[in-house]
Amino acid sequence: MTVAATLTSKGQVTLPKPIRDSLGLKKGDQVVFEATSRGAFLLKPITRRSRLEGLLHKHLPKNFRPPSRDEIDQAIAEGAIRGRFGK
Repeated sequence: MTVAATLTSKGQVTLPKPIRDSLGLKKGDQVVFEATSRGAFLLKPITRRSRLEGLLHKHLPKNFRPPSRDEIDQAIAEGAIRGRFGK
């Protein structure tokens, strides 16, 4: 896939939607530019999930699946109920 983008006077580039979608980027995610030996650059996403997985990679089982947002919300709610009512 080849997609063009324009550099602004402030040196900013908006990543075209097909690129953002392909990389799974959302608002607030970060990217890193990595230089290759041939003088090109690789654009790699650094999402919140990939940062966490990078930190924990050595300690996670191979079949690890991060909890969904719903599972996190449920665990927080259950913890709040236990904390408030001692259950």
